[in-house]
Formats: sequence, structure tokens, C-alpha cells
Amino acid sequence: MSPDELLEGLDPEQRLVAESLRGPVRVLAGAGTGKTRAITHRIAYGVATGAFTESKVMALTFTTRAASELRGRLRRLGAGGVSSRTFHAAALSQLGFFWPQVVGGTMPRILEGKARLLGQAAESLRIRVDTATLRDLAAEIEWRKISALSIAEYAARDRPLPHGLELSKVLELQHAYENLKDERRQLDFEDVLLACAGMIESEPRVAQQVREQYRFFVVDEYQDVSPLQQRLLELWLGDRQDLCVVGDASQTIYSFTGASPEFLLDFARSYPDATFVQLERNYRSTPSIIEMANRLMRDERGALSLTSAEPAGAGAPGAVPEILAYRSDAAEAREVAAEISRLIAAGAKAQDIAILYRINAQSAVIGAALDDAGIGYQVRGGTRFFDLPEVKQAVMMLKGATIVKTDELLFKTVSDVLRSLGWTQSAPETGGAVRSRWESLNAIMVLAEEQPAGTGLGEFVAELVERSAGQHEPTMSTITLATLHSAKGLEWDAVFLVGLQEGLLPIGYASTDSAIAEERRLLYVGITRARKRLQLSWAASTGQRSAANSPSRFLAGLAR
Repeated sequence: MSPDELLEGLDPEQRLVAESLRGPVRVLAGAGTGKTRAITHRIAYGVATGAFTESKVMALTFTTRAASELRGRLRRLGAGGVSSRTFHAAALSQLGFFWPQVVGGTMPRILEGKARLLGQAAESLRIRVDTATLRDLAAEIEWRKISALSIAEYAARDRPLPHGLELSKVLELQHAYENLKDERRQLDFEDVLLACAGMIESEPRVAQQVREQYRFFVVDEYQDVSPLQQRLLELWLGDRQDLCVVGDASQTIYSFTGASPEFLLDFARSYPDATFVQLERNYRSTPSIIEMANRLMRDERGALSLTSAEPAGAGAPGAVPEILAYRSDAAEAREVAAEISRLIAAGAKAQDIAILYRINAQSAVIGAALDDAGIGYQVRGGTRFFDLPEVKQAVMMLKGATIVKTDELLFKTVSDVLRSLGWTQSAPETGGAVRSRWESLNAIMVLAEEQPAGTGLGEFVAELVERSAGQHEPTMSTITLATLHSAKGLEWDAVFLVGLQEGLLPIGYASTDSAIAEERRLLYVGITRARKRLQLSWAASTGQRSAANSPSRFLAGLAR
């Protein structure tokens, strides 16, 4: 494509991004404003005009899916020679190339996961920990490394500790994990970034070769950059400023992985002479949905004010988003399923509809309602509910319990089995894997509570098995079930946001101002996934328990 053709069809702000070829450039891009279009046309325009050498451009993002999408778009725009990679993929490639030259021999093997090695470390120290706690320990190690902290620096931070462990034990386990890993010549996921950064810092010839290979950098979703990734980016750049970053502070929802919007928002401190562009013209959602998103984020730091790309008076504002209350989560799921049935009967495509929620465990009651309504669905992101290890174990033990004849009530039998797996009537105060495991087991308990009076254990187990079998990928078009985290970057015509009550959104363990702010941003991500229709709802009770839920604090002021 010619340079002029690459600029055609861009709005004024997108065109400014495309024509700002010399860095530094910061683009604040709101949801649905065409940021990917803007940056891919910028790269292709730079290549077409000769401002960029194709092989010297590196486009960085945070998921392989996003990197693949960028590559595809660039190829169609005539810039197929541009490298588009995740931070990790780029670092791994460089590490594999330089390791034999700098260290000698082959590069250490990359660990597929930390839990197994952590389990061996715990065994060597005679510290008893369960699988869920091991997963939380692995998450702590990931957070420490991506935050560029030593174990001693980590110890000085005030962080919630994995369930049942004192700080001294957490530190012992981290030291033992690192020692075992070094003894076996292994690297974990974060070590790849650390080792690559260390090699560039300590070896001038490595730094020179890397900086000769890549001159121009574009970073998508820059609000998700971590301190370690930022350090590596700065090492790749050296003293050059050919950098374009694009992001939206209102979509920072991965702080648990070390992501920080501060690098995006404070870009001017590092680059006072940078070009600044804001994309606020939303091409995705109806004006009514845009208004709700703006109301939610008003006065939040870094929030943009979205405007509709449709000229005023060009068309109807679209259906006004609804906020509904239901007596229980089961009733909420049934009514949402009924409304989806009506939409599909009226001609809507199932693949253009999504139900979004805060945690995976919520998918159980939703899936049951959809099954009852005969609506096919697929669960996006994370492990399917019935494939979770704790759920598989619970179902297996419930099957075993059917062999023993008992006259106990279903509620009592199921609760006894789940208690043997660690379920308690009250949720643990901590988050992470321990809380997720509890939520999964609790979802089975809720399903048992929802059974008609007189239902036997055998019938209940048969129902669980049937529902589990029904979760295989269907061949028909299906609606999407997804957590708010896994929905980021996607969009649908109709979106149903469910379970918007205190304890779920914001999640119960979000106790600090920053944690609450991130929960607000999660809701913003959910709202801005919708193109034409949006329904928000909450349930006054969960299962058949008398404890009442209250609506999410974020719903106040959203109704028009």
C-alpha cells in the first residue's frame, strides 16, 4: 500500500499517531477507539515512507494472541517483516542466541511451572503445604521477580501471605526453590527476562548487537508493563528515544502480575518532549453504553472521556443499559438465560452474546441455567469448571459416597464430602488459589442447595456428570462465558454482567483503596465489551442461604 492509502480512513487523532514517526510518542487510547488500527498504520506508514527499516522495528505486547493479531494486520498493510512478539518471546530469543557466546554451553531448560519444584522444596524443608498454597507461593515468586525485587526486598514489603504460612516459611521456601532450580540448571518464566536484562547490562557487546538489531519500538497495552519489563525495554533502547507506547490506564487489571499504569501516566517525566495523543472517539459501543462507562470512571486518575464516533443525531442512542436485581444467583442465571433465548429467537447470533462474571466458580450456576434452556455455550479463559482438579476430586468422592447407602439429607452428605476437601461454610479471607479452590467447592455446595426437595445423592451425582459431559466444545454456535479478566480485548453485541454484588465485585479480599480501584476498572472493562446491548445484574442471595447480599458499590450512580 502507498503512504497515502495507509492514512485513508483514519480519524484525525489516529492519523496524528500514524504520522508521528519519531519518538518518543505516548498514545492514551480508550476502549473501542481503534488503537491497534492506529499503531499498525503508524508502523506500516513508517516503513512505506522509508522512515523505518522494516527489520529494525519491534512491536511488543503481552499475549501471544495479541502479537499474532499485530503480525497479521502488519502483513496485510505491507509490513510483514516487522517483528511482533511478547516481551518474553523476544527475551527468550535473545537469550538463546547469546547464552553460548557469553556463558558457554546450552541454555538451561525452562520450567513449565513452579508448583512441582516448590513442592520438592517444601518436602526438603519438611514444611507441609497443599496444592492450592503451592500455587499461591508460585504467584508470589512471579510477583517478586516481575517487580524486580530480591528475596530480602520482598521480605520488607507488606503483602498478604499464602494461606497458613508465616513470612519466615515463605522466605525459606523461596530460597530453597531458587537453590533447587540452580542446582538443576533450570530457568523459570521470569528468569528469562531477568537473565536477558542482566546479560545486556553486563556485556557491552551484547548490548551493542541488540541495539543494532532493533531501533524502533512500539509497545501495545503499555498500562500492563511491569518494572522488570520496563527495565528490559530501557536496556533495549539504550540512549535512543524511538519509542511509541499505547495504553489505557482505565484497563489496568493485572496488578497481581506486577503491572503498573504509572509508566504510562508518568511518561512525561522520562520524556518531557514526547508527542502526546489521546484517542477518545469510540467506534464500538452505543452512546448509552459509552455514557455509562464514562460515569463509572469519572474522576479516576488517567480516565479518558469517551465520545461516540456516530455524529450527533445520526441515529438512535441504542438500548439504555439495564441494572436489575434478582432474589438469588440461580434466579439471576435463569432470567439471563431466558433473555438470551429471546434474543436468539429474534435473530441474534449466539456467538455475538457473552455473560461475564468475576470468578470462574460463578460459571457453574450460569452453565446449569443455560443447559436447562438448551443454550450452547463455551467457557473462555482458565480451566473449565468441571475440569478443575478440586472439582474432579469432589465429583469422584461424591460418586464413591453413593456406594454407601445413607438416609442423610443431600445437603448433609455433600457438605461432609466437601469439608473433607477443605471446604468451610465461611470463605477464607485471603485471595489467590486458596480462595479460588474454596469458591469452586462452594459452587458445588450451592448446586446441591438448589436441588429440589427429596433429591438423592445418586441423582445429584448423575446431574454433575451430565453437566460435565456437556462442557465439551460444541459444534454449534455458542454464547461465551468468561471472567472479566479473560474478556479483555474482546467484544460482543450483547453483554450480560452478572453477580455485581459486594463480595464478588469488588471481590471480598479487596481491602485497600488501590485494590478497590482495580475492581472498578474490571467493571469498566466489562461494560466496554458491549456494542449494542448491556445488562448489569446482582443477586440478593446465593443458594438457599438467608445471608443477604448487597449490590456492588459501583452500581450507585450508573443508572440514568
